[in-house]
Amino acid sequence: MTDQVTAPESGTPEIPGKPTSASRTTLSHIMSHNDTNLLGTVHGGVIMKLVDDAAGAVAGRHSGGPAVTASMDEMAFLEPVRVGDLVHVKAQVNWTGRTSMEVGVRVLAERWNESAPPTQVGSAYLVFAAVDADGKPRRVPPVIPETERDKRRNQEAHIRRTHRLARRRAIKELREKRAAEGYED
Repeated sequence: MTDQVTAPESGTPEIPGKPTSASRTTLSHIMSHNDTNLLGTVHGGVIMKLVDDAAGAVAGRHSGGPAVTASMDEMAFLEPVRVGDLVHVKAQVNWTGRTSMEVGVRVLAERWNESAPPTQVGSAYLVFAAVDADGKPRRVPPVIPETERDKRRNQEAHIRRTHRLARRRAIKELREKRAAEGYED
């Protein structure tokens, strides 16, 4: 006997869902002088790499294998990060589709030598696509939101997905229209 259920409309086995907590993770890193920009604060690209690393770990855990970054959007830098800050990057799967998933990330920072609570310094949303050994898309398990916060994040992720698809469609239509009018981009 198997724990998979067959989806009625497709005839393919349904993948059992995974709770949000199954893949949630925190990546922590102390910022050094090697991480700074010309202003003496931590370079945004360093923070973005940490965000991508944590989100990638979560996507791989949730999907049970390799997952690649498809997009990063709404990366917000709320406060500067300084040398000596202990940065915590917290990530979780907010939403899943057939082969993709949205990972939400919060970035917190605290002084390494102080006992003050961490401050949120950034946030981002990334979309990952699960891939097989040949780089082809593979199915991912549905995410099962566990808390009211998880449910809210899942609902917001649906809205962001709708906006991403509408933006992509509008740009494609504009490019097709311009090409039909003889414009070369």
